[in-house]
Amino acid sequence: MQAPDLSLESQLALSCGGTLIAGMDEVGRGALAGPVAVGVAAVDIAVAVPLEGLRDSKKLTARQRERLTLAIPAWAATAVGFASAEEIDTYGLSAALGLAGRRAWHELVSVSGAVPHGVVLDGNSQWLLAAPGALCEQLSPMEAQTVLQTKADALCATVSAAAITAKVARDALMVDLAQQYPDYGWDRNKGYGSAAHRESLTTLGVTEYHRRSWNLVPEQLQPRLL
Repeated sequence: MQAPDLSLESQLALSCGGTLIAGMDEVGRGALAGPVAVGVAAVDIAVAVPLEGLRDSKKLTARQRERLTLAIPAWAATAVGFASAEEIDTYGLSAALGLAGRRAWHELVSVSGAVPHGVVLDGNSQWLLAAPGALCEQLSPMEAQTVLQTKADALCATVSAAAITAKVARDALMVDLAQQYPDYGWDRNKGYGSAAHRESLTTLGVTEYHRRSWNLVPEQLQPRLL
């Protein structure tokens, strides 16, 4: 399996006229509970080389991802943004992804001072543009040139680092939430639709961390609303 490199990032740097290039990816799109998370990782293409060990986050074990999150901050400026289940219900999934991405960008700019000139966005749709404008008014503007690339987390080192960072952060959050609602198994399924999770939905109902607009359980089977 070929490791992700900085080829696309280098091309983008030439196109946008700046060497600080970021990769961005989302995590949690298909979960039933918990927020969506968007990670961003930015490097200076003029001096950066691919970080050893980066891969498609889905091809790595949890231990490998956690190990990489110890190395990634020394290689790239990173940040993670979240949009809650309530925001997903209110604005829709694409808008929530955009909002999480804008929050990640704001944190990156605010904390590290880095303002990337270009962004590689994983996927084939520009969901960043779907962020609710009213909720972005106080966030750092995002004027970087953006390119879309499917399977970017397997091809582009910055996107791989962003995805791994977001995955580890979101998984840790779901493990914490599992202490509040242990019956749903979020420490194991991270909010995704495992058989045990779905069974608990039919017996216990939904929580404030569930995406209620997704009609997770037929109304007649919901015994209570937590």
